[in-house]
Amino acid sequence: MIGYFILGVCLLGALGLMGKILLNADPKFLAKGLRYLGFGICAAAALFFLLTGRFAFGLPLAFIAAGFLRRWALPKLGPRMSGGPGPSTGRSSNVETEYLRMTLDHDSGAMRGEVLQGTFAGRELNDLNLTQLIDLLEECRRRDGEAAQILEAYLDRTQGDEWHQHAGDHDGADYAGGNSGAGGAMTRDEAREVLGLDINPSPSEIREAHKRLMLKYHPDKGGSSYLAAKINQAKDLLLRV
Repeated sequence: MIGYFILGVCLLGALGLMGKILLNADPKFLAKGLRYLGFGICAAAALFFLLTGRFAFGLPLAFIAAGFLRRWALPKLGPRMSGGPGPSTGRSSNVETEYLRMTLDHDSGAMRGEVLQGTFAGRELNDLNLTQLIDLLEECRRRDGEAAQILEAYLDRTQGDEWHQHAGDHDGADYAGGNSGAGGAMTRDEAREVLGLDINPSPSEIREAHKRLMLKYHPDKGGSSYLAAKINQAKDLLLRV
């Protein structure tokens, strides 16, 4: 009886947490709260059944809880858990369009951005909530297709798949400049900025920076076609004799 009482208290606590999250109604935090709730309920129930010797119920619930944990916790621990150990380079790259200046961290794969024009000019992307980011995306799709592609990669990396439903299921095919090319001509200074290199880098440094960035920002790795094209363009320009 005591075991059932403890389980009931855990379930009531989880329901109370869910009610509080729903009242806040911010889509970004709501989605995160639901994942926390699912993990908490499964973990509590699994612990209860395992402690009472009911392994037939406890083990499946433990695996479900582990699935929730992997979904929201492991990505936050960074690529060191998925990409193996390696020395930190401390390097970052800058990619700039009319609307955005994006900084790409070579080690963690993190993306940080500043809005240069429009409604949110002067704001950092990480200071904007999901609704504001979607509004910015729509503005970029109308006025700066390159920025829209970079911002979609940022949303994929920071929001997962959740942002698509809030964006109205746009596929991005009809916005201005929405091709996957790297845009216009690039100077050698811009190429070094994109690859995060100092003046007069050696060919091996250029290839190493290119490889490191493509491992983080290739479309298959959560980047974008535009970023990949920019990185390739920068490498080709710097290696050109």
